[in-house]
Amino acid sequence: MTNYNQTLDWMFSRLPMYQRQGAAAYKKDLSNTLALLTHLKQPQENFLSVHIAGTNGKGSTAHMLASILQTAGYKVGLYTSPHLKDFRDRIKINGKSVTKQYVSSFVRENRSFFESNFLSFFEMTVGMAFNYFSKNKVDIAVVEVGMGGRLDSTNTITPLISVITNIGLDHQKFLGGSLESIANEKAGIIKPNVPVVIGQTQAHSKELFSSVALANNAPIYFADQLIKQVYPTDLKGDYQQLNMRTVLQTVSILSSNEFDISLSDIQMGLMSVVSNTGLLGRWQILQEFPRVIADTAHNFDGLSITLNQLKLQNYSNLHLVIGFVDDKPLDDLIPLFPKKATYYFCKPNIDRGMPCDDLAQKFAKHGCNGNCFFSVSEAYHQALKSANTKDLIFVGGSTFVVSEII
Repeated sequence: MTNYNQTLDWMFSRLPMYQRQGAAAYKKDLSNTLALLTHLKQPQENFLSVHIAGTNGKGSTAHMLASILQTAGYKVGLYTSPHLKDFRDRIKINGKSVTKQYVSSFVRENRSFFESNFLSFFEMTVGMAFNYFSKNKVDIAVVEVGMGGRLDSTNTITPLISVITNIGLDHQKFLGGSLESIANEKAGIIKPNVPVVIGQTQAHSKELFSSVALANNAPIYFADQLIKQVYPTDLKGDYQQLNMRTVLQTVSILSSNEFDISLSDIQMGLMSVVSNTGLLGRWQILQEFPRVIADTAHNFDGLSITLNQLKLQNYSNLHLVIGFVDDKPLDDLIPLFPKKATYYFCKPNIDRGMPCDDLAQKFAKHGCNGNCFFSVSEAYHQALKSANTKDLIFVGGSTFVVSEII
C-alpha cells in the first residue's frame, strides 16, 4: 500500500464494514477496541471530549457543537459516521478532514495488528481518530457513537459530557426490538460523575435515563425542558430546533467547566455549521427550478419528521428518488410516504442495498407507484428530466442514496 486509494481498497476489502455488510461486521464487545487503544498507548486519554449517542440527530448535534466550539477559538476534533463522500470525512479537526498521508501511514504501521486481531473497519477507524486527535493536540473532540452506545467502539472515552439525543426504533436486530431495550443500550454511555444531556424527554426512556444517571451520580439535564431560546442556523430542517436545544444545554455545561463560549460564538457557530464543519445531507437543497432536497433520514422517527416537512413545501408535482438498505422495516415506513407522487426506485451501490424490484413491489402494495432504475444516478437523472421548474424532487430513504447524489 503506497497511496491513499490503495489503502482504502485494502480497508474496504479486508476489514468487515457494518455499513456495507451488516451483521457480519458487527462486534458485540469492546475487547478489540480496548486492545487497539493499548497498542496505540491510550490516545483517548490525551484530549477532552463530548460523547454523543441517540437514534436521530446525533450527527447534526455533533456538527453544531463542533462549529460553536470552533468559532469560540478552540481546536476541535470531530468524529462521525458513516461518511457520505470520502472516508476522511469521518475524522476532522476544525472542519478539515484527516490527511490522506495520515490514513495511509496509520494503516501501514498498524496493518499487522489489525489482521492478527481481526479488527473491524469501525474499530480501526475509531483508533485512527483517537490517535489523530491525540497527535494533533486538539482542545476537545466531539465524538459521535456509531450504533447503540454501551458496546460501541467509541464508548472507550471518559468525556466531559455524555449526550443522548433521543430514542427511536432503528437497528433492532442489534439493539433490541423495543424502545426500552434500545434506550438501555444508549444509556450505556452514561459514566460515573459525568453530566448527561438528554435531548428529547420521552415517556419510554425518561425513567430509565434518570435511574442510570442516579446510579452513576451523573447530573442529568433534559434539554427540551430547560432550553427555551433558540437561534437561527444554516441547517434548514425543522428537526434542527430540537437538536439545537441539546447543543445549547451542552454548551451551558461546558461554559461552567471553564470553556470560554460567548453568545456571539453560539450565534455565529450555529449560522456557520456547513462552512465550519462540512456537514452534508441534512435537508440539503441541491438546486432550484426544480428544487431538489436531499435528506439522510432513514428510520421511522427521522422519516416522520422529514416527510411531514415535505408536505409543507410548495410545488406542482412531487418526485421521490428512493432507496433503502435491506434491514429496514418497510411495512412500517412506507405508510409515511405520500401516495400522490412519482417514485423513482433504486438500489444504493452497497451489499446491503435492497433490490429495486423488491422495493417497488412493497411500495406498490401501499399505493405508491413508480419505476425501477439500474442505479441511483439513473433514477435521479430521470427525475430531473421528468420534473418541470415548479416541481419538487426529494432524494432519500438511505444515507447511501444521498451520498451517491451529492
